[in-house]
Amino acid sequence: MPLFRSESIILRSYSLSEADKIVVLFTRDRGIVRGVAKGAKRLKSRFGSSLEPFSVANVEYFEKEHSELATIRSAEIERSHFLEAAVPDHLAVFSNIAELLIAFSPPHDPNEMLYRMLKACLASGADSPGSLAAVSVYFKLWLLRLGGYLPDWSKCHACGREFATNEPANLTGGWHLICTTCSRPGVGLRVEPKVRETFFSIQKLPPAEFAVAKRPDAGSLAELSAILERLVTSVLGIERAPAYSYEKS
Repeated sequence: MPLFRSESIILRSYSLSEADKIVVLFTRDRGIVRGVAKGAKRLKSRFGSSLEPFSVANVEYFEKEHSELATIRSAEIERSHFLEAAVPDHLAVFSNIAELLIAFSPPHDPNEMLYRMLKACLASGADSPGSLAAVSVYFKLWLLRLGGYLPDWSKCHACGREFATNEPANLTGGWHLICTTCSRPGVGLRVEPKVRETFFSIQKLPPAEFAVAKRPDAGSLAELSAILERLVTSVLGIERAPAYSYEKS
């Protein structure tokens, strides 16, 4: 029964029995791992607060062959996000991010770039409605890009011409953009230049700079979020609850 030790982000935990928990980890080395933390619900548990959602911890666990659940032996907390997770808006956004990550990532499929991106989102300092909404869109776009689902919005999908900076475009059914010359009247959703600018800013900036320092235009962010959410739904083949209400932004 091999023993593994990996820096991990706690995505979710839920009760298994009176004293035990099932914990979903996103490990740096081995991707999504589900494990049993025996005695984690006891008042004097050896795990303490290290298995709280969104904590970053060094986790040690055993894995049996052909078993779906690992056995978590220990967890040493590196960084806690307990105070942030106590804020309802923050909890809603990052719970939705965790749900997305679990849906997109097969078990035991390591992706260090995605791991580092999630860790940076957690550490971004986003605490206002606007910055939390920006982090949600940021993560969604990068998840699609790293999964190979993000379309190229730099040029017209029909004629191949690169878009000018202030040029609007139309969204096709395949999530690509086509220029107004190639578009048929009344067909496709119009995508304004500011939405494309937000789309590319996410791919150039770290999450803290994009969400907290740059503070993207709320209207463009909401439009991009709606498009990405439709693309996520298409990829997963399921309807999802909205990640965030932009009425509060």
